[in-house]
Amino acid sequence: MANVVVVGAQWGDEGKGKIVDWLSERADIIARFQGGHNAGHTLVINNQVYKLNALPSGVVRGGKLSVIGNGVVLDPWHLVNEIAKIREQGVDISPDTLMIAENTPLILPIHGELDRAREEAASKGTKIGTTGRGIGPAYEDKVGRRSVRVADLADEATLEARVDRALQHHDPLRKGLGIEPVDRERLLNDLKVIAKEILPYAGPVWKVLNEQRKAGKRILFEGAQGALLDIDFGTYPFVTSSNVIAGQAATGVGIGPTSIDYVLGIVKAYTTRVGEGPFPTELLDEDGNRLGTRGHEFGTVTGRKRRCGWFDAALVRQTCATSGVTGIAFTKLDVLDGFETLKICVGYELDGEVLDYLPFAAEDQARCTPVYEEMPGWSESTEGARSWNDLPANAVKYVKRVEELIDCPVALLSTSPERDDTILVTDPFAD
Repeated sequence: MANVVVVGAQWGDEGKGKIVDWLSERADIIARFQGGHNAGHTLVINNQVYKLNALPSGVVRGGKLSVIGNGVVLDPWHLVNEIAKIREQGVDISPDTLMIAENTPLILPIHGELDRAREEAASKGTKIGTTGRGIGPAYEDKVGRRSVRVADLADEATLEARVDRALQHHDPLRKGLGIEPVDRERLLNDLKVIAKEILPYAGPVWKVLNEQRKAGKRILFEGAQGALLDIDFGTYPFVTSSNVIAGQAATGVGIGPTSIDYVLGIVKAYTTRVGEGPFPTELLDEDGNRLGTRGHEFGTVTGRKRRCGWFDAALVRQTCATSGVTGIAFTKLDVLDGFETLKICVGYELDGEVLDYLPFAAEDQARCTPVYEEMPGWSESTEGARSWNDLPANAVKYVKRVEELIDCPVALLSTSPERDDTILVTDPFAD
C-alpha cells in the first residue's frame, strides 16, 4: 500500500488541514512528524469547525490511529487542553486512537518565557515574528541535549536530572534578559502532575509504524508550516526551528525513507505569509487586500493578518525540488474569482540578471524584484467545483500554466473549505 507525505510548499497556511482530512479517509494511520502547536489546522466537516494545533488532523476521523512523532516538540499542557476541547465537540480521543512517541521533546513553560523575552528584546529588523509559544527554545534544548522528553516523565530521578541540566542553561540566559530564575520545585511538581495525563498515550511510535507498514497499512505523514519556513531551505532567519521538507517525515517518526511512496505538496493559488521576512510578490494595494478578505487570511493560532501576494512559481518550483514533490494539491482557486488579470512570478531580477530561483543570501533577497507573467482572469465562480467541467476555461488555463512553471502536476484541486469540494486528478494512495 502507498504511504503519503503531505507538506506545505509555501510559507504555510496552504490549506493542509482540509487536504489531510480528505486523505485521512483513505489512510489507516496519520502521523505528525515535525513542528509544534504554533501551527494551526482548521477542518470543516459537515459544517462543524475543528481547530487543531498539536493534534494530528486524523483525530477527527473515527477508526484511525493518530501519532505524534519524535520530530515534534510537544507542550503537554496545551495538548491536554486541546484534547478536552475536541472531546467537547464529540470526538473520541483515547490511547487507542492517539499515540505519542516516547522520545518526543517537551515544551516547558520556560521555553515560552524565553521565546517571548528574546522577541521583545530584539530590535526592529531582527524580530523573527515568532508566535512566542516556545517552539524555537525547545528545539534548541533538543539539539543541546538538555530536553525533557516524554519517557522522562515516568521516572522522578531521571526527570529531576533532566530539569537540572536544562536549568544550568536557562537560568543564566534568564538573568541576562532580566527574568527571574526558574522555580525548580514548581516546574518539577507541574511536570509530575501532567505526567499522569500524558504517559497513557506514550509508546514506541517507530516500532508501531514499521510493524503497521509491513502489515500493509496506509500511513499518512503530516507536516506543519511550509517548506519556505524550513530551517535549512527556507527564508532564513525568518523560518521555523525544524526541517519542514518531506525528508523530515522519515526521521520525525522513525521510519525509513524507502517507506515513502508519494509526496503531496499543498500549494495555494496565490501566496501568503505571516510575520517577518522577505516576500517578493507581496501586494500592498487593493489587490492584496482583496486576496486577504476573500481568502479569510488570518492566522489560525495568532489571529494575525497574513501578508498576501501573487502566486510565486519560482519559489514553489524550489520547494517541489527540495521536497521531491510527486504532485500538488492546489487550494483556494476560488479566491481568484473575479480578477480581470492575474500575475504569476516566474523569476527574479537581481542587479540586471534574471534568476529562476530565490538566492539564500538575505541581502540578495532584499534586492530581488519579481518578474511577472500575466494571464487573463475569469468572472465566473469556481467555488464548490467538483470536476474540470465545472471550471471556467481561464481557470483551467491558469492551473495548467502553474503546472508547467513549477514542473509538477496537480493531483488534487480544492475549490472551497468543504472537504468534498475537491477535484481528484491522481489518488496519492493508489498503488
